Amino acid sequence: MSDKISCRNLAALMASKTPHAVFDVRERGEFNLGQISNATSLPRSQIEFRIAELVPDRRIPIVVYDEGEGRAALAAHTLGEFGYENVSILDGGLPGWRKEKLPTVSGVNVPSKAFGEKVHHERAIPEISPEELKSLQERAADLMIFDVRTPEEYGRFCIPGGLNVPGGDLILWAEALRRKPETTVVVNCAGRTRSIIGTAGLLRLGLNNVRALKNGTMGWVLTGLELESAPARVAPNAPDGSRKHAREIALRIAEEERLSWVSARELFDHPTRNDVGVTYLIDVRSEGEYEDGHTAGSLNIPGGQAVQRADDFVAVKNSRIIFVSNQSARAVMAAYWYRQMGFPDVKVLQGGLEAWRENGGAVESGGSQNEPLGFEAARKLARMLAPSEVNSLLQSSSVSVLHVGSSLDFTAAHLSGSKWISRGWLELKLPALLSDHTRPILLSCADGRSSTLAARTLAEMGYTEVFVLDGGVQTWARAGYPTERGLESCLMEPNDVVLSPSVKGDKEAMRHYLEWEIKLTP
Repeated sequence: MSDKISCRNLAALMASKTPHAVFDVRERGEFNLGQISNATSLPRSQIEFRIAELVPDRRIPIVVYDEGEGRAALAAHTLGEFGYENVSILDGGLPGWRKEKLPTVSGVNVPSKAFGEKVHHERAIPEISPEELKSLQERAADLMIFDVRTPEEYGRFCIPGGLNVPGGDLILWAEALRRKPETTVVVNCAGRTRSIIGTAGLLRLGLNNVRALKNGTMGWVLTGLELESAPARVAPNAPDGSRKHAREIALRIAEEERLSWVSARELFDHPTRNDVGVTYLIDVRSEGEYEDGHTAGSLNIPGGQAVQRADDFVAVKNSRIIFVSNQSARAVMAAYWYRQMGFPDVKVLQGGLEAWRENGGAVESGGSQNEPLGFEAARKLARMLAPSEVNSLLQSSSVSVLHVGSSLDFTAAHLSGSKWISRGWLELKLPALLSDHTRPILLSCADGRSSTLAARTLAEMGYTEVFVLDGGVQTWARAGYPTERGLESCLMEPNDVVLSPSVKGDKEAMRHYLEWEIKLTP
């Protein structure tokens, strides 16, 4: 059984230099409405998928909290099963923390966004309004629009004519832009933070023809202008000469900012240390580059996202962070920003992946998706059914079909008759919804992983006729069986996903979001 920690003792831990992690195990939507300042969102349904990367050292003190209804205790039990030795539950949960008048915030990725507003305020980042940008476009001015969002975000819509250059890649363009001082460079994201950081980064690299698009794509829409939908342009590579020069620029920045390096040899020796602590090895290159080859054990967080979503990935406070890129140019810029954000121990892999290879470091290929903890054990116990067997089951019995993946996946595709429920709530919600423990239950999700883990939970709860769609809805659809779309059939509020107002297209939500972000200025 896990220990409890008082709110005051947690506050003292969070103010200390002891490595620790504080996890809000509620749904992402609940977290968005209010959370303990500097906590990390780790919904209970995601623990098996993310904890090994978030807290690789199982001796690290971990504190979990909820609203006081029981999810934290269940989360602590799961962590204990996976060998985490020092897990505590916040006594009184978030209500108790608030009662003690300890600091809370609302929103997601608040530390990074507050930092962006701080940079905007302190460095007087130059901006261009949507109306001014539109006027430049109409006059056919010498103009480049760099959209620093992820390729997935860019693929939905962009400022007309915008080029997708994810924020971490901007240093690769610096020399090419320096040679074209007559060109106005506009940096945009969905809202404010990445535009501000991207512009500030280029200014720090010595450019002065750069402007941040005020309020990004949201500001563009709120002005009454039309976005370009589903742009077909391929993200451009920086000119070769500019890419080669990026390393020289990075070395200068590293020297001026007194950034710390770690050699490949030093990194080889680090795992032999026995002290309690965590080292995050973060590869800031693109997903495609990472898949082609990366240092063993590294996480892929492209540079712009590493800054924008620092709290989502660096869960252990007072940890060591080492950034990696090909020759270290992009890694230097990520390290620069993390130092500015106040992370105490930030380094750059000297020479990047090239030096790692040359020194005989292990290189892996493929994506960063790992098998969730406990999956194989759960699969051995589960009653897995192929799509044809599921089809027969649906035809022959009164089976309850539960979709336990994300509500976003459920909206995109689910089996006919499915009802959505968050896996994080199963023990607390399902008994009242399905009191007959002998009734057949079919579990599904997008790829079969969450549903396999859920099958074990239901078996432990005493449900005797539990089946899992092997491979999930993706396999079902590939086999030619029909799926449905929509979010109508839910057994609880679908608050596990927080979508950007820019994606939802809700202008009022956009206004509220931008007002909230601006108010984060210290």
